[in-house]
Amino acid sequence: MFVLELTYTGPLERVDELLPEHVAWLDTHYAAGVFIASGRKNPRDGGVILAVGDDRARIEAITATDPFVTGGLCAYRVTEFLATRTAPGLSAYRQPLPAPGK
Repeated sequence: MFVLELTYTGPLERVDELLPEHVAWLDTHYAAGVFIASGRKNPRDGGVILAVGDDRARIEAITATDPFVTGGLCAYRVTEFLATRTAPGLSAYRQPLPAPGK
């Protein structure tokens, strides 16, 4: 699983202009089953997305297509983690720990 943290690097006025394109981009990746949660940070200096997958390169390629990125308005920090515990509603996303020594 991945935590995708967006940090705005451009003015909020421009972020608001590209917001409909960003939301359409989000919708595409929700429909593909890659994104499972997202929202604005508070204070509004970016956002957070929870993404599922095993391929960091694929996740990074997806973030590179965000209209906020292609528009020069945000940078991503991608953090990979193993979701070994979840709320019952997220049990499908639980991940086993790797074997010792891996």
